[in-house]
Amino acid sequence: MTTTLSAPAPTRRTQNRWWALVVIGMAQLLVIIDTTIVNIALPSAQRELGMSDVARQWTISAYTLAFGGLLLLGGRLADRLGRKNTLIIGALGFAIASAVGGAATGPAMLIGARAAQGVFAALLAPSTLSLLTITFTEAKERAKAFGIFSAIMMSGGALGLVAGGALAEYLDWRWCLYVNLPFAIIASVGAWFVLPKVEGHRETRLDWISAILGSGGIVGLVYALSEAATRGWGSSLVMSVLGVAIVLLAAFVFRQTRVPNPLLPIRILTDRTRASAYLSIGAASFGMFGMFLFLTYQLQGTMHYGAFQAGVAFLPFLLGNVLVSTLLSRRLLPRTGPRPLLVTGLLLMAAGLALLTQLSTGSSYWGLILPVELVLGAGAGLAMPTVMNIATARVNPADAGVASAFITTSQQVGASLGTASLNTIASSATASAAGLGVAGATVHGYAVANGWAGAILAAAGIGVGLLVGGKRQAQDRG
Repeated sequence: MTTTLSAPAPTRRTQNRWWALVVIGMAQLLVIIDTTIVNIALPSAQRELGMSDVARQWTISAYTLAFGGLLLLGGRLADRLGRKNTLIIGALGFAIASAVGGAATGPAMLIGARAAQGVFAALLAPSTLSLLTITFTEAKERAKAFGIFSAIMMSGGALGLVAGGALAEYLDWRWCLYVNLPFAIIASVGAWFVLPKVEGHRETRLDWISAILGSGGIVGLVYALSEAATRGWGSSLVMSVLGVAIVLLAAFVFRQTRVPNPLLPIRILTDRTRASAYLSIGAASFGMFGMFLFLTYQLQGTMHYGAFQAGVAFLPFLLGNVLVSTLLSRRLLPRTGPRPLLVTGLLLMAAGLALLTQLSTGSSYWGLILPVELVLGAGAGLAMPTVMNIATARVNPADAGVASAFITTSQQVGASLGTASLNTIASSATASAAGLGVAGATVHGYAVANGWAGAILAAAGIGVGLLVGGKRQAQDRG
């Protein structure tokens, strides 16, 4: 009788872990989808609310600035207050902010709601990955869970374009915000019941001076990069803010080596393998978010796809990413170690972006864009699960939240830098190709920018190959 009663226990625990993955994935999806879903809704929102072009840009920047600037603080709060608590608070706050944004009656209300979304996203995002780390500790299960999670993280932008296109075209732009509510509520309720309760490390004191320096530096950096896309790198405002951001970040790094409870312990970054993970996701985001932007313009502006049709056109990227992440990477990582997967993944993404230098006004979706998306998705599917795994392996439990937060920080800064830099490159290339006509010059700009993105990803792949340690034991690799 004893055997009969005790046998199902491991099964129940296993089921709870996979339900926890569903909840964690849903919470992370909220944050990632919102980076792109609102973009497609903006033209309609601008017309209805009478927004200026500056206000339209701030609808994007308000979210990015709050999110990127407060991530490290959010990670430390997760360590201190308990990750389950901060995930629930973050998801519920995100839902409320989304409801306010959906009901916006003017530009100020929408921009304020987007900033609030960013604040709660900064509290929510660090909790997801650190909870995943402590929920899945067995090597094979951990690899599978991280494969699924990384597919969500890298494909969420494409999924946001699909969902945003459908909602904007067939319902109303406000539903691009309202759609967050059911997901946030389900994630919060599910988190209460299935996530493990991990006590916060109350002894982890918050260094508010570091929080101000770090957040101010990241906000300044993201703002300068965002403004560079429209004002250009020669703008005095861009260069001034960039200079202040660099000074603040330098002061932040210096302070982390001096205080007993740093906001970002330098020991997290001095591990070469973990540093390679942060470099990988930053470089991948640099190229991927620029690619999403240019292909969206290419599909809608040049090839005249509707919003929903353009969103659906990104599904091959999603397919390649999900299949490789969930079926291949989790099996290869314990056998090969992180180096081959990171390097191959980054070089595949670089190759895909290099192929996009062939873009022209007559480019075929089936002949060029679809194959490129499959290559890019496969590359992301190899590299990103590995990033999630090695960035959180062997981290002191008291530092798990901030180590996880720095992954998202790297992604946000990489995406902002990529969007701003590649936009500037595309604009310069377009101006120099005026003889090709408006459409031809514009597409030439996309092609040149994608070439630069591919070169930077290739350089990052080589750098990561030199930086990552040799093959580690399966336990260290997760």
